[in-house]
Amino acid sequence: MIRARTPEELARRIRLARGREPVDLLLRDARLVNVLSGEIHPADIAVADGLVVGFGAYEARAVLDLGGRHVIPGLIDGHLHIESSLLCPREFARAVAPHGTAAVVCDPHEIANVLGAAGIEYMLAATADSPLGFYFMMPSCVPATRLETSGAELSAEDVLRFLEAHPGRVLGLAEMMNFPGLLGEDPEVLAKLLAAGDRPIDGHAPLLQGHDLAAYVLAGPGSDHECTNAAEALEKLRLGMRLMIREGTSENNLDDLLPALNECNAANAMLVSDDLLAPDILARGHMDHKLRHAVAAGVPPVRAVQMASINPARHFGLPGLGAVAPGFRADMVVLDDLERFQVAEVFLGGRRVRDLDFPRGKGATLPSSMRLPDVTPELFALPSGRGRVRVIGVIPGQILTEARLLEPTVALGRPAADPGRDLAKLAVIERHRGSGNVGLGLVQGLGLRAGALASSVGHDSHNLIVAGADDADMALAAREAARLGGGFVAALNGRVRASLPLPLAGLMSAKPLEETAVRFQQLLGSLSPAMGEFPGNPFGLLSFLALPVIPALKLTDRGLVDVNSFDFIPLWTGKE
Repeated sequence: MIRARTPEELARRIRLARGREPVDLLLRDARLVNVLSGEIHPADIAVADGLVVGFGAYEARAVLDLGGRHVIPGLIDGHLHIESSLLCPREFARAVAPHGTAAVVCDPHEIANVLGAAGIEYMLAATADSPLGFYFMMPSCVPATRLETSGAELSAEDVLRFLEAHPGRVLGLAEMMNFPGLLGEDPEVLAKLLAAGDRPIDGHAPLLQGHDLAAYVLAGPGSDHECTNAAEALEKLRLGMRLMIREGTSENNLDDLLPALNECNAANAMLVSDDLLAPDILARGHMDHKLRHAVAAGVPPVRAVQMASINPARHFGLPGLGAVAPGFRADMVVLDDLERFQVAEVFLGGRRVRDLDFPRGKGATLPSSMRLPDVTPELFALPSGRGRVRVIGVIPGQILTEARLLEPTVALGRPAADPGRDLAKLAVIERHRGSGNVGLGLVQGLGLRAGALASSVGHDSHNLIVAGADDADMALAAREAARLGGGFVAALNGRVRASLPLPLAGLMSAKPLEETAVRFQQLLGSLSPAMGEFPGNPFGLLSFLALPVIPALKLTDRGLVDVNSFDFIPLWTGKE
């Protein structure tokens, strides 16, 4: 609970709870989903000074008769990258609060890899006065790996500085993606783990198992959101990790992981987003969508609500969040239907969301972040060689990829795109330091038949990633992305067909949810049918093809990466 700070405040709370003074609001005739007792029971819920003060009959300045509708706690997303929504923090809060979201635990890893400490300061400033609770985990991997060029570096000293400067808002160390560095006892990785002290440390360990997983857990990471099957999830639960069940835009793991849960271990599970695009928020909602999905998949409603409220609150040590009970912040969601989670009303701190203002944040400004070399079609010429070529193979619905060996389609002695085989060229252009680095490769399964796509969202270092069937269109798309200050671009036959500007660090728009989502859908609509047949959102998929901490083959600005060996690998096999 949220404890009183002065004798006067404590005495007032006692009087309010005893009914000696009128409360601000009484929610009458509710059916409370009580995540503390594990039951659903009738309750009149009394609210004063932004807190729940008691249940029962109270004199109140305002009374809302719910007519037996259900009330659940304000929902908490335990792992989220705000930047991946494409929305700035203010617009994100405005978008998700009406869906019952009361708090989010963010990893500003994306903006930190572009702008370093300045990016984190921006996120803190932009959310300081928000009625929606923004909490942060300090990025652990800036740069994410030694295999790519990011825009900044954050040391263990930086981690400790932010943890100490922002107690209560910066909660711990964010996902430790560099599990090879941890297992290899990299001194800087170990220093960051130690800097967290007794604070929470989030994990990121896809497919790690056995002794290596035990060593990873022993080093401090206490959660994981990268599980893709029930056996992996159960092994991590057995070792004491909290299971973050991810339902985002490109990664949807709930159905596959539910078999690992039972009535005992579900207390150690949370529903999270990780990466969730603005159009998906507009179309499906946020945490309410995850609850609908969970209940439809067979999770009892009370348990599902616990996984999106009290479980993350306890894991992160968020006092007064995650439940409706005396001393808890009056974050409450009124539902028309418990199983379908139709949100009728949302209260944050005892106030209706529709009456709240979401400020932009004082001092929340960002510098430009696009520094490209001279981009010409010749920049995308792949090297000649012998043997077969290594190709990044897309796995539908996953950010995991395959490492494929294929006979190349050759034009003028060099590997070329081949739409008939769903082969496209791929390039990652360093955009932060003006180094001129360009990584080149091939991808199969993207669905691109003609033209080019460019994105300044390229996890984790967010260099400019370009895919194409035509070198001239690739150059055009890259130049347009730079002109916009970052964003998504589609080019075809020497013309920019559509774009979505993301001028905030090349990651976010300051436009409202509806405008950003509509423009994104217009961008996707411009791709078909001339440019190809895309399984889902090709920009979301494209953004993960440069992520060298997710197996098996990825491309960075420095070259092809074999994630399993955590090292570079040539495009050509070198064998006839």
